[in-house]
Amino acid sequence: MSSERAAPGKEPEVPLCVPEIRGKEWEYLKECLDTNSVSSVGSFVDRFERMLAGYVGAEHAVATVNGTAALHIALLVAGVEPDDEVLVSDLTFIAPANAIRYVGAWPVFIDAEPDYWQLDVDKLAGFIANGCRSENGRLVNKATGRRVTAILPVHILGHPCDMDPILDIARRHGLMVVEDASESLGAEYRGRKVGSQGDVVCFSFNGNKLVTCGAGGMIVTGSERLAQRARHLTTQAKDDPVEYTHSEIGYNYRLSNVQAAVGCAQLEDVDERVAAKRRIADVYRDAFSAIDGITVMSEAAWASSARWMYTILVNERDYGLSSRGLLEWLGRKGIQARPLWQPLHLSEAHRGAYAHECSISTRIQGEALSLPSSVGLSPSGQSLVIQGVTEAALRPAAARG
Repeated sequence: MSSERAAPGKEPEVPLCVPEIRGKEWEYLKECLDTNSVSSVGSFVDRFERMLAGYVGAEHAVATVNGTAALHIALLVAGVEPDDEVLVSDLTFIAPANAIRYVGAWPVFIDAEPDYWQLDVDKLAGFIANGCRSENGRLVNKATGRRVTAILPVHILGHPCDMDPILDIARRHGLMVVEDASESLGAEYRGRKVGSQGDVVCFSFNGNKLVTCGAGGMIVTGSERLAQRARHLTTQAKDDPVEYTHSEIGYNYRLSNVQAAVGCAQLEDVDERVAAKRRIADVYRDAFSAIDGITVMSEAAWASSARWMYTILVNERDYGLSSRGLLEWLGRKGIQARPLWQPLHLSEAHRGAYAHECSISTRIQGEALSLPSSVGLSPSGQSLVIQGVTEAALRPAAARG
């Protein structure tokens, strides 16, 4: 992701988003070591899968080494093939677009909507209605001639995309829905946990996520067939565990028992973690709502955001400082912050991919700044952040520079 920096050579006094180790992590890790269960075969892997599936309301879960591996396998089991196209959020970390290319397909970038910064459902529908045609039962991009086979909405910053219309569009056009919920574990959409709507849903347990294994991912689905296929592909597509025969290319994507043990301990208090994130967000909202030039995060009436990474928009004209200027200001005070990701339609890595009206994601990314949001962020640490943002708005322009 984008750089996370404090003053040069100085460790941040208030880090951006660090793991919170406070449960049975040490106990479970010791059990792994005491029983010599450190590989991808072990009771904690199975337990972690059951716990995550139960928490989000899915029937099946398959653990992976990271969230990107989960996306890669999810696209394969969803039937995405080389030279297909997948409609994906433009304003997101690069991993989902990379995973689309891993399977030989092409991303089509869909803009963010301006209120909650998620995939714009109206632009998605508009692209399909005006930019695609039906051809022999297939949906084809008029501009590229490629078949569109899936939609990949990314729930960024803890807030869900508006899934009902996305699912409706998908069903009407025979498209699979692969959700990237890497940043939104614990979020709810219309009273249901994110992770129970799409055909396949992917999670990440990277070190900065709400629940972490250090590194790890998960595929969840309501389909036993898709789950079995995912489990097969993530374990080198082994047909016979005794003779080690393989009829197709597989991947070494299984999570280790050690990592799963940490994940189990973290997941045991996931609701308390979400509550902490939401308290942090409420304090920021109350502190920044009256500052000219600062737009605070919104939450849809149909959503309950997990508030993974608290992000503000900074209007330079009204605030007196750009988002990057505020980044440097906070860094000099030992406060770690970061911009959002480069919109994917601007990425050199994905030059040649098709993009549909991505002006909003570009504007949001230019103004956005994510602030310290660790589950364990102390009131004093948060006060330093608030003080820094408030002082920057009050200081004369010369002093800000």
